[in-house]
Order: sequence, then structure tokens, then C-alpha cells
Amino acid sequence: MILKLKRTPGIYLVGFMGSGKTTIGRLLADHLGWQFSDLDEEIEAQEETTIASLFDRLGEPEFRRIESAALGKHVRTIECGRPTVIALGGGTFVQPENFELLENHGVTIWLDCPLETVRQRVEKASHRPLARNWQRFEELFLGRQAAYSKADYRIAIECDDPSVAVEAILQLPLFE
Repeated sequence: MILKLKRTPGIYLVGFMGSGKTTIGRLLADHLGWQFSDLDEEIEAQEETTIASLFDRLGEPEFRRIESAALGKHVRTIECGRPTVIALGGGTFVQPENFELLENHGVTIWLDCPLETVRQRVEKASHRPLARNWQRFEELFLGRQAAYSKADYRIAIECDDPSVAVEAILQLPLFE
């Protein structure tokens, strides 16, 4: 296992909404025998409401503050030696303070899924506040690519079988 992962045993899955972070993350954590957390699901449980409701009621800046606090809590737990795979929200890694936090606290993996694939996956999802306008959706997708590309590793999502992505992650030079 690489030193960075030994010191802080956290794998953070980044990527656009609908890229498979939760599904792939659960499978990966199960394979490794690690804990799994979905940051958005945890925020919804903590706040006792949906992400869409938080966006509507509090606005995106306040949601991002809540999200950053939840991420910081996870990093502290992982620093104590609790190996965890975390599926981040689509905008989490884009926030400079979150990127800086994760840069030295585990390994980030970008699940790079094509625009048309994520569009098909989220088309009917009313719980995704940033997917309500398709022109804005595409602009957001394209605008986040540069931030996602800063992840430690990139896995191309080329099919709907999550086990293919998990196998690709397991082939990365992380666990040698």
C-alpha cells in the first residue's frame, strides 16, 4: 500500500452526479473490507431533509459549508486509522478548501463518466437540484472537468457494470 494511503487510509471517489460514485464505492469498500460512506446521504440524515431541499431552502453556499464540515469530520476519523471509501457529492471536490483538505489525506479517484451517460442516469431524478436545467447541467459538467482532473487517479467509466470500475481501481498502484 502506498505511504499516503497507509498514513491516512481514505479513498475519496470524485466525479459528476450520476458517475457511479455510490455504487462503485460500496462495492470497493466491501471488497477491501473497509467502511463506506456517501457524503450526500450522511448530510441528508444529519439535516433530516434532502439535498434538493437544502439547496432550495438555504442556497448552494450554505449547503457547501455543511458539506465541507461533514467532509472534515470524515477526514479526522480516517486520520485515526479507520479505513474508509467515501463517495463525495459532485461538487465537493470542486471547492478549493475541500481539494486542499483531501490533497494530503488519502487518495482521490475521479470516476470519469461521459456526459451522455450521466445525463441518461439522472434524467428522471428529481432529487438532483443541479440537474433541473439541461443547458446548465452540461455547462456544470464541462466546468467541473478541470477540477476533477486534479484527482490522484482517473478511472474511465465506459460501461454500466460497476465491477469493471472496481477492478480498474484495484489495479491502480495503491495496494502494492
